[in-house]
Amino acid sequence: MDNKNDGNINTINQALNNATGRFQFKTFLTAGMGFFTDAYDLFIIGTVIAILPMVGWNITKTEDALIGATALIAAVLGALTFGRLLDYLGRKAIYGLELVLLVIGAVGSAFLSFKNPWVLIGWRFLLGIGIGGDYATSSVIMAEYSNMKTRGKYVGMVFSMQSIGLVTSSLLALVLLLNTHIIPLVDTWKIMLAVGAIPPAIVVYYRRKMPEPPRYTVAKGRAAEAAKNLKSYTGINVAVSTQKEEVNTPWYTLFKDRKFLITLIGTAGTWFLMDWAFYGNSIMSSRIFATLITQTGLAGLIRSTEFAALIFTVAALPGYWLATFTLDKLGRKPIQITGFVMLAVSYGILALFPIIDTPAYIAEFLIVYGMSYFFMMFGPNVTTFVYPSEVFPVTSRGFGTGMSAAGGKSGAFLGTFIDAFIIVTGLSVLMTVLAILSIIALVMTILILPEPKGRAIEEVSREKEYTKTIN
Repeated sequence: MDNKNDGNINTINQALNNATGRFQFKTFLTAGMGFFTDAYDLFIIGTVIAILPMVGWNITKTEDALIGATALIAAVLGALTFGRLLDYLGRKAIYGLELVLLVIGAVGSAFLSFKNPWVLIGWRFLLGIGIGGDYATSSVIMAEYSNMKTRGKYVGMVFSMQSIGLVTSSLLALVLLLNTHIIPLVDTWKIMLAVGAIPPAIVVYYRRKMPEPPRYTVAKGRAAEAAKNLKSYTGINVAVSTQKEEVNTPWYTLFKDRKFLITLIGTAGTWFLMDWAFYGNSIMSSRIFATLITQTGLAGLIRSTEFAALIFTVAALPGYWLATFTLDKLGRKPIQITGFVMLAVSYGILALFPIIDTPAYIAEFLIVYGMSYFFMMFGPNVTTFVYPSEVFPVTSRGFGTGMSAAGGKSGAFLGTFIDAFIIVTGLSVLMTVLAILSIIALVMTILILPEPKGRAIEEVSREKEYTKTIN
């Protein structure tokens, strides 16, 4: 393949835009295991919080809310930091370091908290930085190794590993809770947290061994290195010239260019609103289901965990993967619009008919609540992750994705923290708030966000407008 007259950046991009091969699946597995862990770590904490008072921890309402939400606010810092470093130092320089933080944070949370809520909060903060770093890095890496026709599927597959982590967290919690006669409850929560260290420990080596993505390398003016990395990682051989080109988009370009700024508002804003609903619901699922069941103590926790496992397995998991495998057919924008519409409907039903939110109507509640989870996943939870990796130019893609993820995790933090107080006033009040947020996000999606389906990533992100030849 010899396209050197077309420019080195175009040559490398075109090679990857049309590429297929096992390297894409390898990249998915390497990136996806991080998201399995992110989901597991974030959602297992809800069950842990319910266990701690049963084993002698003295936790105030504020400490309770912070244990659940601290990893999320830390993820904001992690996403911003890793996103900026991804562009400044390069992908290879930092990819995998976020997993080291996940391992340390999980082990520390499990075994070095010393029955002190604030120490546990500190370990969860460190864990959250790693989670935010993973959000900023993995989608970018996968998008830059994807082709034009299946980019949505592969980036969506990375994120949909979250569904496996979500289901695993609830099923493992259920198994452990049902076997407290074998493993005492005082050790159960430690096992739950420690398991989160295993997957990142397995794949950190493979992340550190990945070469610099060729799209980034050639955009930084290193065409020969880009061609070499392309050959070594994908097996694709291209000829490049000695001509030097660069995509010149420093981080502040996203604020100076009006179109990029509007797009950033759209990606970060809709992710903020979606994560408020998603994490507020998921981390607090035990407390939400507690309003519907008559059992208390360990029996009540087991029943609420059973309901959570049912919702995550039957509604959430299929929604993730249906979105993933239709993104390149239906488009990102239609799926996100459909999701927000159905979220507003689901939350609206639970808000307007509070009788459903009672023990006498458990089946009806589970159906409507499950519908909200299905359309959360077959909708904005997947698309808000995919969008940022496609709409920002390569040399500021990490920062744009990090900013968007930070917006999402800010919403997740506020949702988890504030919803803990809102739910005290009644479940219907919480659902009213979530319905309103869904409507706002729907309007933002319609008015602001583009449709990247079937378009080259460099076209969607307008890289050519910022490409220059170096003399």
